[in-house]
Amino acid sequence: MLTTKNALKWLRLLMIPAVALLTGCNWVVMNPSGDIAIQQRNLILVSTGLMLLIIVPVIALTLLFAWRYRKANTKADYRPDWDHSTQLELVIWAAPLLIIIALGAITWISTHTLDPYRPLGRIDANRPVPEDVKPLVVEVVALDWKWLFIYPEQGIALVNEMAAPIDRPIQFKITSSSIMNSFFIPALAGQIYAMPGMQTKLSAVINKPGVFDGFSANYSGHGFNGMRFKFHGLATADFDKWVATNKASGKELSRAEYLMLAKPSEREPVQRYASVDPGLYKAIVNRCVEANKMCMEDMMAIDASGGMGKPGTYNLASSTSATALISDPGRKYVAAMCSVRDLSTDYPVVN
Repeated sequence: MLTTKNALKWLRLLMIPAVALLTGCNWVVMNPSGDIAIQQRNLILVSTGLMLLIIVPVIALTLLFAWRYRKANTKADYRPDWDHSTQLELVIWAAPLLIIIALGAITWISTHTLDPYRPLGRIDANRPVPEDVKPLVVEVVALDWKWLFIYPEQGIALVNEMAAPIDRPIQFKITSSSIMNSFFIPALAGQIYAMPGMQTKLSAVINKPGVFDGFSANYSGHGFNGMRFKFHGLATADFDKWVATNKASGKELSRAEYLMLAKPSEREPVQRYASVDPGLYKAIVNRCVEANKMCMEDMMAIDASGGMGKPGTYNLASSTSATALISDPGRKYVAAMCSVRDLSTDYPVVN
């Protein structure tokens, strides 16, 4: 027969492999370095604590009742005709209801406070954002299978590495070149999806210097597990040196260079670009990096004005420009609407 002493012995033996497995876990989500991630960690702890107020007593009482009223215990009180207690019903229904109300209120407030599109109102729990501080804008592009970071203010770009000064708000603008991914730096903030043809946003701040892991949290194909990068939290002076280092690389990220970079590849080393085509990110979001492609925003503007009708079905042009040949050789495009710059070189009308 299983005694209490034997039960505790087996419980301790079962906990040994569980503890051993937990030592291999990375607790960065529960020990973050950015204020947004800290608030999300606190929300997890408060919500878990409230739920445990019900879960722990239920599990404990289930085990207690099973043990106390087992068949072999003839000393236990036996009342086969008992079926109701008003006080017990009140506790059973009121306690979960109060916890659900508390969880709902906390979730509603946190959902609005931690809205990733909402500009930051504070650096940390004790410091508001100074009025004269502008956020650092970082444009993020998920490629197959690497990350491209564009700094429009600094005029630089990098592959698979990014940095930000500590205690300065960061405004991420996120998109994807071809397939859905998820941008995630656990030490900084929660994950945000990166989707082609649209832009998502994330506001965050890093409060501690260090090097943190970033990756895609959404499966995106064969090279998904290699979509990792390092995020550096730097003091302002160190961030300026980091920018200068990238400026010294001398490489330019032109549209043609981007189209080569966007081709699928795995485990790419860090690449640095000293300058970037100023309209590149907007063209990526609108899926018109090739000079002879109509941008999505132009298509939507045409649709909003009533569409093109028949001209859109027969005014076709071949992609003959150097940039278009890189990604879509031989493909035809609607040429009824185009820029003056592209008309003479990229759109020889074929019918």
